[in-house]
Amino acid sequence: MSKGFKFSSVFAVLLALSLVLSACNFGSNSGSDDGKTLNLIELQEPPSLDSAKATDSVSFTILDNVLEGLYRADGKDQPVLAMAAEEPKVSDDQKTWTFKIRDAKWSDGKPVTAKDFEYSWKRVLDPKTASEYVQMMYVLENAEEYNTGKAKVEDVGVKALDDKTLEVKLKTAIPYFKALLTFPTFLPQRQDIVEKYGDKYALEAKNMVYNGAFVLSDWKHEKSFQYKKNDLYWDKANVKLNTVNVNIVKDSSQAINLYETGKTDFAYLGAEFLDKYKSSKEKFVIEESSVWYLEFNQREKEFFKNSKIRQAFSLAIDRQKLIDSVLKNGSTLPSGFVHSAIYATPDKKYRDIVKYDFPFDPAKAKQLLAEGLKEIGMDKAPTVELLTDDTTKAKRQAEFFKEQFRVNLGVNVEIASVTFKERLNRGKNGKFDIVIGGWGADYNDPLTYLTIMKSDESYNRGKWKNDEYDKLIRAATVNENYEERLEQLKQAEKILMDETGIAMLYFRNQLGLKKDYVKNWPWRVIGAQYSLKEVSIEGKK
Repeated sequence: MSKGFKFSSVFAVLLALSLVLSACNFGSNSGSDDGKTLNLIELQEPPSLDSAKATDSVSFTILDNVLEGLYRADGKDQPVLAMAAEEPKVSDDQKTWTFKIRDAKWSDGKPVTAKDFEYSWKRVLDPKTASEYVQMMYVLENAEEYNTGKAKVEDVGVKALDDKTLEVKLKTAIPYFKALLTFPTFLPQRQDIVEKYGDKYALEAKNMVYNGAFVLSDWKHEKSFQYKKNDLYWDKANVKLNTVNVNIVKDSSQAINLYETGKTDFAYLGAEFLDKYKSSKEKFVIEESSVWYLEFNQREKEFFKNSKIRQAFSLAIDRQKLIDSVLKNGSTLPSGFVHSAIYATPDKKYRDIVKYDFPFDPAKAKQLLAEGLKEIGMDKAPTVELLTDDTTKAKRQAEFFKEQFRVNLGVNVEIASVTFKERLNRGKNGKFDIVIGGWGADYNDPLTYLTIMKSDESYNRGKWKNDEYDKLIRAATVNENYEERLEQLKQAEKILMDETGIAMLYFRNQLGLKKDYVKNWPWRVIGAQYSLKEVSIEGKK
């Protein structure tokens, strides 16, 4: 638990009163109690709703509820038909897929066409877009070549043969392509809308069109947003909710107050309230394929270019204490960079094949720090800035790491708590010493994790670099011999772990509170966090 200020009893009373008052007047999206209105809490403002540029789980979850690709993920993370009217025709070599687009409409009444997919995917690949998820598109024929200036846009393996027929050509056959198509980067976009709004596209709810179960409305930045049922959605008969109000609440005490006063039907359950709700039937575990770790700035910080120093920081962390005393949310010790939910083969999980331990050893940590300092010609470790989000949970973790590094390494740490969007931007631009980062699976394959640590990958925020690692990942990406491919993945992960390219922290789960009248709400382990299409409200009094 983080060490906060000691509040006077008078201040505590005023704080409690303010929370009650704020709950009574919280947000403008109160909606009507018609049995078809759901009230939720989100922790962060979505940084970008442009599917070609979005990078985070908050934005992905919104996009998943207002837009649909060829497939969407069901409650069991399995791809089901969405804009694809039927299963595609696939060539014998598994490299050419031909899709028929269903008769569906955008929220402004115009038809969804194959051209909307061709345009969107090629926009992701356009170097001018600077998409951070562009490498997911490299499975397409000539996609990487176009993105790197070695081919023309017309050479890319996606083409609208007519309004309702989309031809997709792959560079190589991959077993997870259908699952990949559920990911937001593969969503369609309307060229006329993107070009109409230009740099302001998707920055406001009105600057988009939608083909999903809901449309986004009443977006008040950093405060709230609202979903409304899409009356032009092709499957609207199976959408039970009319309105979903989402308030952005970063403080866990305020969130619980809103839940207890009936202003929200869901809240994340912070560690400080765990005892209060330990026997509650409304408590549930939010299972994730989410790995959390520390990234060290190796771009320009000579201090963190030394692998012994990085290893020292890793050995100085008591992960079990972090999980038991700070997180208290069902998170588990990590056993590598690839999450334990991910399969290596159709019938065997990757972590069942190879596992790593991350010991807590302060004496060894101090020894390695001293050796590393000597190697780079420094007498003493500098003060280090730790970058994190500005939520209650993030701040508590940061305080834990600060104390761990002070006691177990003798290193002074200053905490920089910033907004989610600023943390992402600073990470992207290398404006940090250490950043607390996390990654959730985009598809069910070890590459969903291992790819991001290639030296040329934008999500490798610290710019750790190993040529052999890059070579192995490139080879595994196109290798159709799955036994060889598995060995390449294992070798690559071992290099990352041995060099402490990142310092693993935990495999995250979260805890939530949900009113018992909220039914059929699937939370996903892979991809966007949850779908609202199936949710209903039953028996609310």
